[in-house]
Amino acid sequence: MRASDLPIGIFDSGIGGLTVVRQIRRALPHEDLVYLGDTARVPYGTKSPGTVVRFACEDTQFLLDQKVKAVVVACNTASAWALPTLDRRFEAVPIFGVIAPGARAALARTRNRRIGVIATLATVRSQAYAKALLARDDCIDLVMRDCPLLVPLVEEGWTSGPITESVLRQYLAPLLAHGIDTLVLGCTHYPLLREAIATVAGAGVALVDSAESCAEYVAEGLRQMGLLTVDRKRAGRIQPFVTDDPRWFDELAGVFLGEPADPSSQATLPIIELK
Repeated sequence: MRASDLPIGIFDSGIGGLTVVRQIRRALPHEDLVYLGDTARVPYGTKSPGTVVRFACEDTQFLLDQKVKAVVVACNTASAWALPTLDRRFEAVPIFGVIAPGARAALARTRNRRIGVIATLATVRSQAYAKALLARDDCIDLVMRDCPLLVPLVEEGWTSGPITESVLRQYLAPLLAHGIDTLVLGCTHYPLLREAIATVAGAGVALVDSAESCAEYVAEGLRQMGLLTVDRKRAGRIQPFVTDDPRWFDELAGVFLGEPADPSSQATLPIIELK
């Protein structure tokens, strides 16, 4: 089989990375996708950097064992802490994260150079968005906020309504008071809150969906490397794996994908000891 006909591998700490899968499906409808949700160890956003790096290496090795042609780190926390290690350790395939494309998209959208980022605590602490943005424009005025209640709200299905909007108003108030004109949704769960966030943020704030910008980045990168499938006429398939009981994942997967999802399979991850 040609390398270009192999599937794209995508991993996340749980179910949120399916928003990246959804956007990759839109951008590259004929590509086969293998998705790994590390549901036994979710969330990564509360783990130490060393633990996140080890988990990300094990996730990547599992995907490589499935014979993928590229790996997408569909997790802002793992992208923040693990991407350099993954690039060094797994040189055989291209590896894409979500932070660099999100930063690039934010810089293209902002008019006043005041950019906000909402994310998990681990992503905020990593300063990965700050580094990515300031490396491209050192005049950016950046304000970040961790939003620990948003992931549970999404997983409970509370993506709209007064409770959700009240929580969002509390989180977004300092960013809006700072005068941001662009807001990065720096967690893969947050695109499902996009309408509620837009309502609270107002029409003057452009929203950057890190899942959408990542999909565009992956499509562009694979095209430049000659790794896109070219002859396939059928729609691409999604093969999901999880590391815990599949039932919870399968109940929510269709919501995140925006289409019916195939049942997931149980994955056993390799054990990797980092030196």
